[in-house]
Amino acid sequence: MEANTPRFYFVFLSLLLSSRFLVEGFSGEEEEEEKDIKITDFPHGFVFGVSTSAYQIEGAYLEGGKSLNNWDVFSRIQGNIKHGDNGYISVDDYHRYLEDTEIVHSLGVKAYRLSISWSRVLPEGRFGQVNPAGVMFYSNVIDKLLLKGIEPFLTIHHHDLPQELEDRYGAWLSPLMQEDFVHFAEICFKNFGDRVKYWMTINEPNLFANLAYMDGKYPPGRCSLPFGNCSVGNSDIEPLTVMHNMLLAHAKAAKLYRDHFQAIRLPKQGGSIGIVVSATMFEPLRDDPIDQEAANRASLDPLLFGDYPPEMRHYLGSNLPCFSPEETKYIEGSIDFIAVNHYTTLYAKDCLHSNCTAGADHAIKGYAYITGERDGVFIGEPTGMPECYVVPRGMENIVDYLKKRYHNMPMFVTENGYASLELQDAQMKNLLHDSKRIEFHKAYLAFLARAIRKGADVRGYFVWTLMDDFEWISGYRMRLGMYYVHPQTLNRIPKLSAQWYEGFLSSNGLNNKEATNASLLKDENAIVSEPVNETAEI
Repeated sequence: MEANTPRFYFVFLSLLLSSRFLVEGFSGEEEEEEKDIKITDFPHGFVFGVSTSAYQIEGAYLEGGKSLNNWDVFSRIQGNIKHGDNGYISVDDYHRYLEDTEIVHSLGVKAYRLSISWSRVLPEGRFGQVNPAGVMFYSNVIDKLLLKGIEPFLTIHHHDLPQELEDRYGAWLSPLMQEDFVHFAEICFKNFGDRVKYWMTINEPNLFANLAYMDGKYPPGRCSLPFGNCSVGNSDIEPLTVMHNMLLAHAKAAKLYRDHFQAIRLPKQGGSIGIVVSATMFEPLRDDPIDQEAANRASLDPLLFGDYPPEMRHYLGSNLPCFSPEETKYIEGSIDFIAVNHYTTLYAKDCLHSNCTAGADHAIKGYAYITGERDGVFIGEPTGMPECYVVPRGMENIVDYLKKRYHNMPMFVTENGYASLELQDAQMKNLLHDSKRIEFHKAYLAFLARAIRKGADVRGYFVWTLMDDFEWISGYRMRLGMYYVHPQTLNRIPKLSAQWYEGFLSSNGLNNKEATNASLLKDENAIVSEPVNETAEI
C-alpha cells in the first residue's frame, strides 16, 4: 500500500481508470443506505483475502543472502522517512511467517496476496546468481499457505529492487531494466509456478513512477521544480520513460509466461497473469463540461489495445515514447485479469482553460488540479492518509467503468483499506477498537456487491492489510492493519476489525459483538500491561 495519496497525472493515462461513468452516470440519488453486509451478498466462489508486501513486513534486510535494495539505501538518508523509520526489522515476518500464516488462516480467508523481494532472490539481478536461501524462504511460505487451504496471489515486483540495478544503469530509467525484470519473473515462474496460479507482475507502476520520478518522494528520489526540489531529475519527462519501461517489462514477462509456462510447458502451470493499478476515482470539481473532461482523461488502453490513447500523443508529443510494431503485439491483451487497488475518490478541476497552481498546469499532470475539498467541504470523511477520504460509491463506479470499457474482463480488488490517524500514548487503549475501519470495509463492500449484482465479473476482495507495517515514507505511524504490532515485543494483537472480518467470513455477517468485545478486552489488557513507547524504533 502507498502511504502517500494516489493522485491523478496525465502521464498515467496508460494505467489509471477513467471516471467517465461516474461523471456521466452517477447521481447522489443512486447512493444506497449502508446495510449489514453479509458474505452471502457475494457470488459462490468469490475470494476474500488479505494483502501484504515483502519490504513492508519481512525485515531481515541483510539475512539469508539478501542484498541491499533501493528502500534500504533510501531509508538511510535523513528526512526521507518519517521519524527516521526503516524496514530493516519491520514486523519481522521473515522469522515469524509461520505465526503470520496461522493468523491469516484464523481469519478464515481463502487467499493471501504477497510479494517477492527481488534482492532476496536475485541479490545482484541478472549480474549474479540466484540465492537458494531466498527461493527456499518463499517456497516454504507458499507451501505453508497451501497446506492451510489459502491460495497465494503473488506479486513479482512491489516497489523494492536490488540497489545494484540502480547503481549500474539507473534501474527503471533504462530499457535494460526490462531484461532484468523478465529474468527475475522467469526465476519466479520456474520456482513457484507449479503452486502459484495468480500472478501480478508489477504493483502500481503508475503510482511508483509518480512518487519516485515526479515528486521525488520514493527512491531514487528524482524530480525537478515545481514538483519537488531534488538534486537530479526531470519531472516532465522521466516518469514517461519509467512508465514505458514498466509497461514493456510487464508485457514481456506476460509473454514469457504464456509462451513457456501457462499452458505449453509440461506439466502446464495453468495460471493467469495481470498487473496491479492504483485506481483513484475522480468527480468534476464543478458541474461544467471542462471539469468533467478533466475527470475523464484516463484510460487503460495500452494493456488491452497495444498503444497509448491519442490524447496522450496530442498533449505530450515527442516526450512520450513509442512502441514498436512488435512491442504493440505483445502489449495488446497482455493481462488475463484486472487487479485494482482502490481507496478513495477525489475532485478534478480543469487547468487547460483556467488558472491552476504550479505543476497542475503541466501536461505530465493532465492539466488537472486534484483536491478532496469543494467550498470548504470534504468529499468524504478524512482518514489518516493525506488526501484520502471515505467515499464508498467510488468502488461501484470504478468497477462499473471497467465492466463497460473492457468487456467485463475478470477483476480483483487487490487492495482496499482504512488508514488510522496517529495516536498518542494516552490513546493506545483505543487503538484496538477500530470501528471506523469496520465501517469503511462494510460500506465499500456494499457498493462492490451492488456492482456485482449489476453484472460486473469481480472475483475477489483483499483487505489492506493484515497487520500494521512499514508504510513507506510514513514509516510505522500510519496504521492500516487489522492486527496491532507491539513496538517492543512485535506481538500481533487482533483489533476489532480482525474480529469483524473473521465473523463476516465464518457466520454470514451475523453479529458477534459480545464475543468480539470479550476477546478485545483480553487483548487490550495485554497491551496496557506492557510498556508502550510510540516513538520507539521498530
